[in-house]
Amino acid sequence: MVQQDHQPMALAGLKVLDLSRILAGPYATQLFADLGADVVKVENPDGGDDTRRWGPPFTSKADGGRGDAAYFSACNRNKRSITVDFASVAGADLLRDLAKTADIIVENFRPGGLQKYGLDYASIAAINPGVIYCSITGFGQTGPYANRPGYDFLIQGMGGLMSITGQPDGSPGAGPVKVGVAVCDLFTGLFTANAALAALAYRNRTGKGQHIDCALLDSQVAMLANQSANWLNAEFCPTRMGNHHPSVVPYTVYKAADGFVIVACGNDKQFIRLTAALGVPEMGDDAAFMTNEARIKNRDRLDLELGNAIADFDRETVITLLEKAGVSCGPINDIAEVFDDPQVQARGLRIDQRRSDNSPISSTAFPAKLSETPAHYHSAPPLLGEHNDDVLRQWADLSEEAIAALRSNKVI
Repeated sequence: MVQQDHQPMALAGLKVLDLSRILAGPYATQLFADLGADVVKVENPDGGDDTRRWGPPFTSKADGGRGDAAYFSACNRNKRSITVDFASVAGADLLRDLAKTADIIVENFRPGGLQKYGLDYASIAAINPGVIYCSITGFGQTGPYANRPGYDFLIQGMGGLMSITGQPDGSPGAGPVKVGVAVCDLFTGLFTANAALAALAYRNRTGKGQHIDCALLDSQVAMLANQSANWLNAEFCPTRMGNHHPSVVPYTVYKAADGFVIVACGNDKQFIRLTAALGVPEMGDDAAFMTNEARIKNRDRLDLELGNAIADFDRETVITLLEKAGVSCGPINDIAEVFDDPQVQARGLRIDQRRSDNSPISSTAFPAKLSETPAHYHSAPPLLGEHNDDVLRQWADLSEEAIAALRSNKVI
């Protein structure tokens, strides 16, 4: 499903210069692009964003040849790509020209890494005082780890997430496990986008731009939520619990006769309805299970008895019974099953597009549904350097001769 160009866009007229690579920064800038900003992705002429090559799997060209890695399509929709060698003086000068009119700049180089090119915040703010300049790093611009490289996997470990993810000690397969998608990168992209829009609102009132320092570690620690609250307020250090919830029971995976189901029972009334629906109402009357606090204390016994009851039914029967009872329950889908799910299809979460070379490419939709200014999918993830001429004419007011000279000198 691709929407048409006549829809109003919340961020129409906003100019975003995207100097970032991989996932966190590009994810943030795709959010801007989906909501109408003109996002120009600046890439190295020698291959571009690393994720163009992070395959297999790869996308397919219209002629059947190999395209970019599928990874690249996750966070580069609705952008224009230009290639600039800003290690050269002419390339750095060109980017500063583009930065003069940018509203937001996003970069993910190491602290101080762009200073030698005159592309750091201080240099850009000197020529564009209203710029909102977002720096994304593993550990931030300050602190003893500031100059360390930081990747999502590392941050999941250092930020505490892996200490609470995986099977508990003493059980089969015990040990810390990373989450199956780069959540630290994605959290940081979301925080970056939120912070930039807040800074934009401030600039609209005051005319002042600002520097935004976003770190993967900071984002991960912030996203510990109730788990960090348990430590900060009660000095209870959470541990790995597999699929169990530290504060709610039953809230885990059970095995039905033909597969697994998730049961998430949020309160005592739901538990009574749950046990009645499964034909074991005596569990709801048992003092050991009558309150959530009691169920936590008797978690192992409850899981055994409830698991035995669920094992007598096939998966669809369990889901149907519990849905009718108003208890949250569902299957564990693989990714293929996710996009076959009728609810996912009804919500339009798959976006199919064509690139300028007519090759097909698909991505996941912007999840929030804005009633007046919905997200818009006007262009597929760009080919490398596809928009060099258009952007340099429109943003830097360069002539065809000047663009040809940059190309001849291998600046673009």
